[in-house]
Amino acid sequence: MTDIRTLETDVVVVGAGPAGSSAAAWLARQGRSVILADAETFPRDKACGDGLTPRAIAELTRLGLGDFLAGRARNQGLRAAGFGQVLHLPWPGGSLPNYGGAAPRLVLDAAIREVALAAGATAVEAARAVDVEREDGRVTAVIFEHEGARLRVRANTVIVADGARSQLGRVLGREWHRDTAYGVAARGYIDSERSADPWISSHLELRGRDNEILSGYGWIFPLADGTVNIGVGTLATSKRPADINLRQLMDFYADNQRDEWKLSGAVQKPWSALLPMGGAVSNVAGPNWLLIGDAAGCVNPLNGEGIDYGLETGRLAAEYLADRPSDFTNAWPDILREHYGLAFSAARRIAGILTSPELLRLAGPVGMRSRWLMTIALRVMGNLVTEEDTDALARVWRTVGRASIALDHRKPFS
Repeated sequence: MTDIRTLETDVVVVGAGPAGSSAAAWLARQGRSVILADAETFPRDKACGDGLTPRAIAELTRLGLGDFLAGRARNQGLRAAGFGQVLHLPWPGGSLPNYGGAAPRLVLDAAIREVALAAGATAVEAARAVDVEREDGRVTAVIFEHEGARLRVRANTVIVADGARSQLGRVLGREWHRDTAYGVAARGYIDSERSADPWISSHLELRGRDNEILSGYGWIFPLADGTVNIGVGTLATSKRPADINLRQLMDFYADNQRDEWKLSGAVQKPWSALLPMGGAVSNVAGPNWLLIGDAAGCVNPLNGEGIDYGLETGRLAAEYLADRPSDFTNAWPDILREHYGLAFSAARRIAGILTSPELLRLAGPVGMRSRWLMTIALRVMGNLVTEEDTDALARVWRTVGRASIALDHRKPFS
């Protein structure tokens, strides 16, 4: 193709969500020339629960978004409901903030992207990555469909952050393995008189229209703007696929919560998503390219959360690239396993067990009757065990992770 416009840069980042914009910001601060491309025009929305865990709060603050967070919803912890029990579980604090937050992705992603642009990254919008050019195994350029034509971006390094389905990842050989647990979820927005509630709410006893228990949960995350983010999610594997109409289930769940949450009107902007979890993808790096965030399967298998992992892997990628490595093929998956492998292995093993509604029916009431067990579950499910933590739970969780990964026939990111 001769009629093609060409740009040149040191690093091209494909995808301007939390992962891509984080990477672009940290790389631009190193003095790199960075092009940050996205398939959409900003501001743009994304299917998400909009919740910000303390770990995400810490990473956003580190990036320089403290003022942004000060103007958004803030919460004390999780209100867990189900099996005849309601527990209020505060965020544990420790090495992380003792509060969480919530922000619609329409505004959150735009804010993180602005940090990257302020640091010196160059934005290219409405550019969908469709192919690459290679030379001696290395990617020399990414080809985009842009404004009705083709755009070639030549770069020394390519960072792929184009989301869970990762079209460019597929071009590069990324493979998603569905034998481990993956998530299917739907979210929407609805008016609520309790939009300033100081607790995010999760209903762990999710039932369908025939009162059958489902292997998932419902959530309501207050946004402090007159609305809440409401959604449902369920776990699945290739052996236990999720055969359910999520949008109908979300409407049913909203109807059940109308009185308690003082909801009015219909669920707006419904959007569903399919999520690879726990590093259940292979080929996450090549000689001069690497995958981060959702594209690399960096999603918590126990709650579907990915914002904190996206922000972290963007920063980790920038730190790794600061040493000017010559080949990323093996080093980058090793870095991801070092940071997330143990927890992901254990979490996706537990999530696989939870795909059985019958087991959930038996175990759910036991767990909900124990505040101690649920406090532990909050910390584990919320990705709130950090590398700095040396307490008993952190040590036990790492031990469980080591035992789990030793049994994996396919380790995370491989």
